[in-house]
Amino acid sequence: MDLIYSFVDFVLHIDKHLIEIVGNYHVWTYLLLFAIIFCETGFVVTPFLPGDSLLFAAGTISALDGNPLNITMLLVILLIAAFGGDNTNYWIGRAIGQKVYEKDYKLINRKNLNKTHDFYEKHGGKTLIIARFMPIVRTFAPFIAGVGKMTYKQFLLFSGAGNIIWVGFFLLAGYFFGNIPFVKNNFSLVIILIILISVMPPVVVAVKQRFSKE
Repeated sequence: MDLIYSFVDFVLHIDKHLIEIVGNYHVWTYLLLFAIIFCETGFVVTPFLPGDSLLFAAGTISALDGNPLNITMLLVILLIAAFGGDNTNYWIGRAIGQKVYEKDYKLINRKNLNKTHDFYEKHGGKTLIIARFMPIVRTFAPFIAGVGKMTYKQFLLFSGAGNIIWVGFFLLAGYFFGNIPFVKNNFSLVIILIILISVMPPVVVAVKQRFSKE
């Protein structure tokens, strides 16, 4: 329970925690941010890690006086992290293949796997772009692409486009808007809104599917 509380506290007050981390670890903060984004996109067992909110908070901090984090460095490092994570997930999916639907892997959430598979069946390669803005689904999307044996050339195209849009959007949104007085004074509320907006697409899809069956 304490672990869950600590994680929720970190996500909701991610700006304050990041400022503390920057103050304590300085340049090593880039490595920590790289690791979180890489793992969130690279392994199907870590979809719970913060993605959107972390990018937004990092962008916000890079705009502070004294420039504790460099926005250009963040863009390059976190784009590499997201793209590297996608590739790792893709090749893990390729290695496991269709066996993932036949065997019960304890570390792979079957519900999230099936949800992403259905989404991929409907949207094809565009899933890799759309899913970047959908927590959990974005973690499973490159894995499903690998399982489905999407050609690597096609994967690189959609994955590259999706990551550039995702990383660029949230980092630059934080950089340009994160220190506006209203946003700064209501940062936890903004993070909650980002999370809610991020989970809306799968909710809308689920509602549409439910009504279409009735």
